[in-house]
Amino acid sequence: MDGRTSAPLDVIAASLARERRRAGISLTELARRAGVAKSTLSQLEQGAGNPGVETLWALSTALEVPLTRLLEAQAPQVHVVRAGEGLVLAAEASDYLATLLAPCPPGARRDVYRVVAEPGRAQVSAPHLPDVREHVVLAAGRARVGPAERPVELAPGDYVTYPGDARHVFEALSPGTSAVLVSEHV
Repeated sequence: MDGRTSAPLDVIAASLARERRRAGISLTELARRAGVAKSTLSQLEQGAGNPGVETLWALSTALEVPLTRLLEAQAPQVHVVRAGEGLVLAAEASDYLATLLAPCPPGARRDVYRVVAEPGRAQVSAPHLPDVREHVVLAAGRARVGPAERPVELAPGDYVTYPGDARHVFEALSPGTSAVLVSEHV
């Protein structure tokens, strides 16, 4: 996997600028809060670059908005995402893909993803916004999922929920591991 997002850069650029203005912070301040180079942030707001999911999570956390607010597009009333389609967010350091299936619409407080991961390096995620809870149902394979210091092993059909506002992990233990992840903003 190439470790990058397939999100339309123009959507990310416009959303970053919009949310930064809404928060009333400068480019320099957002870069500092997110731990992202100012030049990287500037490129992203200009529609250049190719951010990984870690960078987008850091920016959304610094802006105090759900990740999907940076990927927003107007959704039709009936929305179908076929297997192999959708907005794919790839990790920079592990073989982990999260496909956004249902972004958090106004008034709702959740995002739904399909996760596909392969054995190797675990996807360790930094804490998200306060009071975020993640729910995972394993669809195929085996994985260790949950708080970074005490993940649980899941088999197909197993469900786990854990705080998303603390370091957490998704580690595929067998090839072809996939899951549905719901990120709930409590």
